[in-house]
Amino acid sequence: MTVLILTCEEDVTADMVVVHLNATGVPVVRLDPADLTGGVALSGEYVHGTFRGHLSAAGRLVSIGGLRSVWVRRPGTPAARAAAPSAWLTEEASQALYGMLRGCDARWMNHPDAARRARHKPWQLRLAQRCGLPVPATLITTFPQAAREFAERYPDLVVKPVSGAHPQDPPRAVPTSRVAPDTDFAAVAYGPTLLQRRVAKRADIRLTAVGERLLAARKAGPDDADPDEVDVRFATDGSSWRPTDVPPRVATAVRAYLRAAELAYGAFDFAEDPDGTWWFLECNQSGQFGFIEVETGQPIARAIAEWLARPGPPPQAHANGANTAVR
Repeated sequence: MTVLILTCEEDVTADMVVVHLNATGVPVVRLDPADLTGGVALSGEYVHGTFRGHLSAAGRLVSIGGLRSVWVRRPGTPAARAAAPSAWLTEEASQALYGMLRGCDARWMNHPDAARRARHKPWQLRLAQRCGLPVPATLITTFPQAAREFAERYPDLVVKPVSGAHPQDPPRAVPTSRVAPDTDFAAVAYGPTLLQRRVAKRADIRLTAVGERLLAARKAGPDDADPDEVDVRFATDGSSWRPTDVPPRVATAVRAYLRAAELAYGAFDFAEDPDGTWWFLECNQSGQFGFIEVETGQPIARAIAEWLARPGPPPQAHANGANTAVR
């Protein structure tokens, strides 16, 4: 049975996983939905109570019924590179491709419905609380007065986007920034603003979850770290990521989070405070892991390949319609 990888052509992180799958002889088909209807083709037949579907990419034909797993890595917008792209064609291509794949018995990393829900940061914060992960005091508001009162209770705050990267082309990362003590907050009325108590961190933690397997890396901050440098993505200290153990209580809570979110993969970001507490910041359901593997040597790509290569479980009923399981 075949592993299907949905991602863009330039995704070198996916290449790391493909190498492991090829080494074990597991058939792999990789395609970008953006190439519908040019380099990628599809067909599905519903006759006499049965379904027969096929996908074609790079000269290879694969049966949808013969898929053991689907990795939704970094797929492009369906039909974006068609000869005559349009919003209508994108919707048609999306409905056709993902509609057919949703009906197969393959295991998903991650199911599109679960992944879409998991992107919402307010939902993440509440789920993390329910699963027992410490969450810094947070406010999301368009009320300036609520922001002012929150700042009085928690004078040391950071501000970050609710949705993540700015949707320009290419997307631009919006850094988490420290809030100045004399901030007015009047502009909060013009758009949802996420304010969060700053964790005086001694290290950043990236925990990569692949099924039940948890691989954590730690990036220690210098003793004289600039308190205004709160976003590890833009840090200038030059320290490296190192493997670290996952505290048992964090491991239990993260696995509970994955089960509740119906995710098979998640990249969790934590801030470690001077007492050693890991404060939950977010979980990216399709977060990058290549830079962590390169710096730490942790076998994340191999873990993903092993998960994708395993035979699929019997179909199961899930709230979002997925038939996958976190294993």
